[in-house]
Amino acid sequence: MKNFNTLSKDQLLQCKKELKKQYDKYLIEKLNLNMSRGKPCKEQLDLSNDMLNINDYISSDNIDLRNYGILDGIKEAKELFSNILNINKENIIIGGNSTLNMIYDAISRLYTFGYMDNTPWCKLQKVKFLCPVPGYDRHFDILKKFNIEMINIPITENGINMDMVESLCKEDEYIKGIICVPLYSNPTGTCYSKENIDRLAKMKTKAKDFKIFWDNAYAIHHIYERVELYNIFDACNKYNTQDRIMYFFSTSKINFPGGGVSLIAGSDNTIKDTLKHLSTQTIGYDKINQLRTVKFLKNKQNTLTLMDKHANILKPKFDIVLNTLNTNFKDNPILKWDSPKGGYFVSVYTLDGLAKKVVDMCKGIGVILTDAGSTYPNMLDPKDSNIRLAPSFPTTTELQKAMDIFCLCVKIATIDKMIAQNNL
Repeated sequence: MKNFNTLSKDQLLQCKKELKKQYDKYLIEKLNLNMSRGKPCKEQLDLSNDMLNINDYISSDNIDLRNYGILDGIKEAKELFSNILNINKENIIIGGNSTLNMIYDAISRLYTFGYMDNTPWCKLQKVKFLCPVPGYDRHFDILKKFNIEMINIPITENGINMDMVESLCKEDEYIKGIICVPLYSNPTGTCYSKENIDRLAKMKTKAKDFKIFWDNAYAIHHIYERVELYNIFDACNKYNTQDRIMYFFSTSKINFPGGGVSLIAGSDNTIKDTLKHLSTQTIGYDKINQLRTVKFLKNKQNTLTLMDKHANILKPKFDIVLNTLNTNFKDNPILKWDSPKGGYFVSVYTLDGLAKKVVDMCKGIGVILTDAGSTYPNMLDPKDSNIRLAPSFPTTTELQKAMDIFCLCVKIATIDKMIAQNNL
């Protein structure tokens, strides 16, 4: 398609007229296409159906898991995730099916009780967190719930703007942490570089209880190639900053989101401090499901083989998104996008001030996207330009139609902006 910047007013108006005809035809179809969340599709869920046939409840050390006990998770689960993630098994606590639940509880404990001998955050004048943007909306929702001030940190090609992070952290004692998705970031697909991670580990922080909330949600969710993330524990061990780490992971997109297991990992001090409070909160998470998960996944290699099957389902969908964007906008720079190597999302950038309009136009036809602004704290995208696309859930046929409609809406919204801006 021609670059809109080369078209005259009459050409733009004629182009819009043709595009509007297509829009009106879609309206008649009364579509209901949803690509708002990163949900596994039915074919992905079916990969784990055999897990439902596992009914064991006796652990390898002959413990009846139907009963109370084992607060920190069964040994088999710790060993499995230790091997997959290269984390010491003694520094892992196995939880329920939701990583977000683990993150929420961790912040709640720090807010209410503090970390070890440090002042509880609720007793401070204010608490601030660094938030890579565009980022994960549910992280921002948790921080907002605790009235934590969120500071935007721009995502870069290799992670986050560490010059900005280091400058802020060394001067402000109220900056208590950073929360991020370091591999195939939600939504940009960014992978944090070794240098990025090393600088996070060694930087000076005015807050003695500074925390790195390391939500490694997509640790093994490769699609186009396998990117190996530098081990945050190795980095922090090198600089004796182990107490900074709060590491999270789950099987939510490995088997069943509704029936997975999650974990929190950290230093010896972090595990001790967490268990001190957790012992009052619960007698233990679902140990039968932990064993069923281990029996199904078996080991690291078998788990990676399963993830290859997920990738085989996801890759054609990501191809549809990226190829459609390329076909429509390769020579028309009114839209930019990231090309992720894994994860669950594609992040796109309209001209400033158009994201909300594009999302609303898509919704008007029946294509539901993540709300514009969601990838920024408090729903405030300063440029109103970022939109998160989630290709996983629709069928390939539905996805292609949704992408065609998305591109159509981008073009119409852009033409309207160009005409208004230039008084054409």
